[in-house]
Amino acid sequence: MGRYRIRVATGAALFAGSHDRVQLWLVGARGETELELQLLPARGQEEEFEHDIPEDLGPLQFVKLRKHHSLVDNAWFCDHITVQGPVAFEEAAFPCYCWVQAGSVLCLPEGTACLAGNNALDVFQKHREQELKERRQIYCWATWKEGLPLTMAAGCEDDLPANMRFHEEKRLDFEWTLKAGALGMVLKRVYTLLRSWNRVEDFDHIFWGQKSILAEKVHQRWQDDELFGYQFLNGANPMLLRRCTSLPSRLVLPSGMEELQAQLEKELQNSSLFEADFILLDGIPANVIQGEKQYLAAPLVMLKMDTSGKLLPMVIQIQPPSPSSPTPPLFLPSDPPLAWLLAKSWVRNSDFQLHQLQYHLLNTHMLAEVIAVATMRCLPGLHPVFKLLIPHIRYTIEINTRARTQLISDGGVFDKAVSTGGGGHVHLLHRALAQLTYCSLCPPNNLADRGLLGTPGALYAHDALQLWEITARYVEGIIHLFYHGDDVVRGDPELQAWCREITEVGLCQAQDRGFPISFQSQNQLCHFLTMCVFTCTAQHGAINQGQLDWYAWVPNAPCTMRMPPPTTKEDVTMATVMGSLPDVRQACLQMVISWHLGRRQPDMVPLGHHREKYFSDPKAKSVLNQFQTDLENLEREITARNEQLDLPYEYLKPSHIENSITI
Repeated sequence: MGRYRIRVATGAALFAGSHDRVQLWLVGARGETELELQLLPARGQEEEFEHDIPEDLGPLQFVKLRKHHSLVDNAWFCDHITVQGPVAFEEAAFPCYCWVQAGSVLCLPEGTACLAGNNALDVFQKHREQELKERRQIYCWATWKEGLPLTMAAGCEDDLPANMRFHEEKRLDFEWTLKAGALGMVLKRVYTLLRSWNRVEDFDHIFWGQKSILAEKVHQRWQDDELFGYQFLNGANPMLLRRCTSLPSRLVLPSGMEELQAQLEKELQNSSLFEADFILLDGIPANVIQGEKQYLAAPLVMLKMDTSGKLLPMVIQIQPPSPSSPTPPLFLPSDPPLAWLLAKSWVRNSDFQLHQLQYHLLNTHMLAEVIAVATMRCLPGLHPVFKLLIPHIRYTIEINTRARTQLISDGGVFDKAVSTGGGGHVHLLHRALAQLTYCSLCPPNNLADRGLLGTPGALYAHDALQLWEITARYVEGIIHLFYHGDDVVRGDPELQAWCREITEVGLCQAQDRGFPISFQSQNQLCHFLTMCVFTCTAQHGAINQGQLDWYAWVPNAPCTMRMPPPTTKEDVTMATVMGSLPDVRQACLQMVISWHLGRRQPDMVPLGHHREKYFSDPKAKSVLNQFQTDLENLEREITARNEQLDLPYEYLKPSHIENSITI
């Protein structure tokens, strides 16, 4: 016999509470009892009850819940339940963090993380197996496009499980922001009806409303070669630039360019020559928008880093050599200003395509969804890797489902305004998938492969490495609490099934690209989990946040080009430039989407600061606390550095990085 103190916490989200009655049972190793509670869960509240129980329940194993309903099922979001037993200081935590629907009994195990078979109590093993059986029926794979990574089976967001859905505040903000953007787009188009649209400066007519300080600087300086080069290091897409070890074979220099040849070779010898090659776009079919053909190119840019650390373009080849053009024209900074500006615009358009599709959609969103679905299908709630990863997959499945029905769907935003829309985006994703290697997702390997380690002014590279190391220490701290040797890693059937599910199923046999099909050691497991957490947090932050800054001024990153690439320099006029850049409708849509996707989310959870307490072990909590401390130290370091910079790099400040992919 003893007195039990029970605390029941309800989530703070809109509509998290419920007017329905909730039954609650305590299940211990030696018995089970139903509690006579008058529990009416209120949003954001914690209710406390005390009960005298005549029998000895023994160590608590489960709390069972059943929510009743009257006429309408009023779902309840339960955060967690804690129970203080009759023995002094013996408190058991039962994390829930999910919606409780009416009817069925929800069984919450005591929250101490453990591996399969580590607990002699068979009831926990049965619970794990039953939980996964039910989850596999709910979380099913689907093919969005043949040959691409698999997705969650859902025709629209309404088909998703309740626990993968946006909370109500997030849903309202997302949908009202789209409506506000659509209204702003209409107003801008009306505003331009009676105004000229024949000079680049006329884009000012729509450059009002929501914009950032950096976007205004881009607006003022977008034609500068220095800012053009800077974006390859620290802009919206810092993933393409690489240091040259030889001159690219596609760079054919015609006679009369011996001076350029000498300059390139000199920079090459000094290890200060860089390239950005968009060859992945070669041959991708271009969109047709409202009956008007759009155009794509596959440029090559050669850049040099001067002694002050500035990255400056030396030459642009807009298209690679072909049988019809074995020596394509080369554009130089010394060319007529409009010809050079148009050549750079073609590069920026190409960068827009690769950034959005390869480095943003595929390498973060689609990969994160594979991780999320595999986690839900293969790892029970008691598994330490589940507890480690679950905060980093919040909202990811719904935002991806919405992207497939609104952004990259037939008739979606890409089809309406982007030159790779209309099917070209799918061709490009297939090509990009062949380049999606395991090593490419790990900054130490990726940056070394691209020759960017220690490069002056490479702020993304510097911050990414710092964050990778901090994340790796966090992951190692958690994993070493539960895996005390390589043999424990090898002997974990749930973990090994999760690994195979990601590589062989979700990523469509990605072992040929370096992804593991099993984990043989602690180090291998930690490295893979670091990649997972980094991809879902820091990497997405670096790739997503820059849209608001670098894409709001449309000429800096045109979503489409409406005329073919120039083949001569002397014939380029302002009419050529304006005829190539997006029209008013396309430009307005680009601005709306850039603001919608790039802005800070109102319910944003910063990296490492999730409120959910999945781990009840004090040692695991200590590891998380150290992770937060390390992030705070990096935050101070980045803030101090940025105070000395004309263009602060803030995308990898920990306070700016969201804890999961939610937009």
